[in-house]
Amino acid sequence: MTYFWVKWIHILSSTVLLGTGLGIAFFFWIAHRRGDVRVIAATAQTVVLADACFTAPAVVVQFATGLWLAELMHLPLSVFWLKTALFLFVLVGCCWLPVLWLQLRARNLARDAVATGTPLPAAYQRAMRWWFWLGWPAFASVIAIFWLMVMKPS
Repeated sequence: MTYFWVKWIHILSSTVLLGTGLGIAFFFWIAHRRGDVRVIAATAQTVVLADACFTAPAVVVQFATGLWLAELMHLPLSVFWLKTALFLFVLVGCCWLPVLWLQLRARNLARDAVATGTPLPAAYQRAMRWWFWLGWPAFASVIAIFWLMVMKPS
């Protein structure tokens, strides 16, 4: 019975992780493309909050339940699909941690621009370029992890 509860939580957290990540990326990118500093600042504030409330806890739960499932299944971490999924999970983290900082930076720059009534600075554009490009390997890796979890190739 424990196995099924842990598996359910693992699947739920992976869904939250993918859904929140995709939703955050979509809404933040759309706000950025529209170019309205007030909309960008407000959206960035929501993005930072959503990452704190949903993405970060889902990452922790995903990792913990994944290891717990491997233990319950007596599955060594050296199994190809599991080892690959763990590698990709670390890769996602290596992209996501700078993305968190970039989101905070973009939010703060947009807030400052709203407060001073000035256009967004070049630093904002640089932060968003990095945010955009770091998102692609993270997203592709999450999709690959989903595939590995379902297909479990040897």
